[in-house]
Amino acid sequence: MNATIKIDFVSDVSCPWCAIGLKSLETALDRLQDEVQTEIHFQPFELNPDMPPEGQDITEHLSQKYGSTPQQLEQASEAIRQRGADLGFEFGMGKRDRIYNTFDAHRLLHWAALEGPAGSQHALKMALFSAYFTEGLSPASHEVLLQKVGETGLDTERAQAILASDEFAAEVREAEHFYTSHGIRSVPAIILNDKHLISGGQPPEVFEQALRQIAAELAR
Repeated sequence: MNATIKIDFVSDVSCPWCAIGLKSLETALDRLQDEVQTEIHFQPFELNPDMPPEGQDITEHLSQKYGSTPQQLEQASEAIRQRGADLGFEFGMGKRDRIYNTFDAHRLLHWAALEGPAGSQHALKMALFSAYFTEGLSPASHEVLLQKVGETGLDTERAQAILASDEFAAEVREAEHFYTSHGIRSVPAIILNDKHLISGGQPPEVFEQALRQIAAELAR
């Protein structure tokens, strides 16, 4: 049996290139399903850890953070929309007008990995990407989070209890600190077997080549 490649996917649910990176990785894994065995762990990263729950106008935020002009933002949005479409992910442009705090979303993703059935963390991650980028919903809203938990087949009562407490807050903060202290400053950051780093929303071929190469090394 082939050795399993561990994949730590460090990302934020409000990061468009993270959604693209995950769809690219999924495409590569579909191509390699008979060759490579993998185990994906979604790790937390907050692009805007100090963002209040009500969020901020996204054009205002990006202009302040990156100094982008409206024309540059429009060009970037179109590039993101096209990359997503090529990978089968819909960016609902015009629906996403604010950016939000994502800490509670990360707490639920941590819980899904610990207590949910196999694959539930991955399913919740994709549901949260779709909620924000396709539907324009707030990942800071407990109502939205519980809706996506239910759609994923996870226990909404358990999720509600977590959101009403500070459960898993320390664990998420610890994981965030681990990756930032090891030099992760932008996402997505995809770490293979704790030592190979792929940064950004790379095309499927990049993931495919890296996974195939690591699998070959492990088989020697």
